[in-house]
Amino acid sequence: MTNKYFTKDVEQYARSLRTLSKHTVANYQTDLGRFVEFISSTGCKTWLDVDEKTARQYLAACRESGLLGRSISRHLSALRGLFRWLKKEKMIFKNPFFGLKAPKSKSRLPEVLDVDQMSYLLSRKADSALLIRDKAMFELMYGCGLRVSELTFLNVGDVYLDYNELRVTGKGRKERLLPLGREAKTAILKWLPVRERYTNKLENESPLFLSNRSNRISVRTVQSRLHLWGRLLELGTSLHPHMLRHSFASHMLESSGDLRAVQELLGHSNLSTTQVYTHLDFQHLSSVYDKAHPRARRGSK
Repeated sequence: MTNKYFTKDVEQYARSLRTLSKHTVANYQTDLGRFVEFISSTGCKTWLDVDEKTARQYLAACRESGLLGRSISRHLSALRGLFRWLKKEKMIFKNPFFGLKAPKSKSRLPEVLDVDQMSYLLSRKADSALLIRDKAMFELMYGCGLRVSELTFLNVGDVYLDYNELRVTGKGRKERLLPLGREAKTAILKWLPVRERYTNKLENESPLFLSNRSNRISVRTVQSRLHLWGRLLELGTSLHPHMLRHSFASHMLESSGDLRAVQELLGHSNLSTTQVYTHLDFQHLSSVYDKAHPRARRGSK
């Protein structure tokens, strides 16, 4: 049975997390609730009963339950924060989770569409206002390698059609200037006259992409529309916005081999973040090698 003493303190701690998003706080509360159930079942009566051995036992229980390294890291973050707060409130003298580390997660390579799949997706006929808007969004995301948040932040004034350039505001409010490809430019030129039908509610800003209620388009709407396109076109995979960005990076690297240029286009601060796409390219090369090289054929003697 869960100790109400622990639950009360966890709720008070959660109320102190004013700087975190509601989503993060909700996740922390779920993780801490799981921890409270665990220590209640082990016979702990107060926070002072929770020592380093208990902390290690809990992490071991998380691993045995099938939680991955990333999820355990989030648990640890929540628990370290809770015990820092308990120490500040003078309920404990030592943080039992200080110095403990989560197991490393296996790095997952990003999902990408191949060039043919990408062409098939963007070749869909756009014969309605929503489809014209969608196609312009997807052409821009793939053509410029945009994050979905960067797409939704775009204003009309960020598009320099005369110069074939696009100004993007990325993470940390950092701006970068990107080349605007022919197909993306054509799609935007088709969308802009249609967009005028939805601008009656706008006053102080001019978002490039609008919802059918004349508001700046949301990340969720972009996600749902792309998912719908993938389902209707029967691409055989669940599409999400970041897949277009990953595909852009992978295709650019395969064609140019210029990792630094891809880094600049993506707006990555560190080259190591971009290097994941070299593994994708190696997968392609490895696959070709296995199929083509006489010494690589499986079962050959």
